Amino acid sequence: MALVPYEEGGGWAARQLHSPSATFHFASRTIHLQQDWRRLGVAAVVWDAAVVLCAYLEMEGIDLKDRSVIELGAGTGLLGIVVTLLGKGSFCEPCPPIPLGARVTITDRAAALEFLESNVQANLPPELRPRAVVKELTWGKDLDNFPPGAFDFVLGADIVYLEETFAELLQTLEHLCSERTVILLSCRIRYERDLKFLKMLRERFSVSEVHYDSSKDVHIYKAQRGSRKDDF
Repeated sequence: MALVPYEEGGGWAARQLHSPSATFHFASRTIHLQQDWRRLGVAAVVWDAAVVLCAYLEMEGIDLKDRSVIELGAGTGLLGIVVTLLGKGSFCEPCPPIPLGARVTITDRAAALEFLESNVQANLPPELRPRAVVKELTWGKDLDNFPPGAFDFVLGADIVYLEETFAELLQTLEHLCSERTVILLSCRIRYERDLKFLKMLRERFSVSEVHYDSSKDVHIYKAQRGSRKDDF
């Protein structure tokens, strides 16, 4: 099921979604991603929310070095790739060099993992590939495979759209977050139910809107446990 009822031949947006590839430039690198709408649908195309969140992280200069980051519903892997590149850090002495980059866990459901892994491996230089781990995560299930509260950042782009997943998504966020964790959700608000999720999120986290891209109609929300509103 698509987020929006695009049809082939239905204009520029539809052509972009059904294109077999997409190219972006972030973190001083060109990123070439494969897309496969016919086989995997929404999980295998790049949505505007991911592009906007990548641009926001780069534009704001958010320090990702030596941070533990997890992405939910990664799809093509664009956001996880960019986070790994932006958090590449430096190297320790003495030799052999040990990278002090971000530690990025890039997750999606089992059916999308092979496709996701291929994009991640194709777009990261060899020295950064060990810093990005592709892992299965279906919200609300097998959460014991992920250490509770172990992440500095939890990221999601266009993952709020199916109401039947809202409770499991909130359960997953609560499991992954500690008091220090910053959640960044990049969303296009398409339906009334999307606002319902934000209301549910505010019942458990302190939530604020930190960015709005009017050209793409995408909002970025920051959430933390309790009343904390830490700077990045």
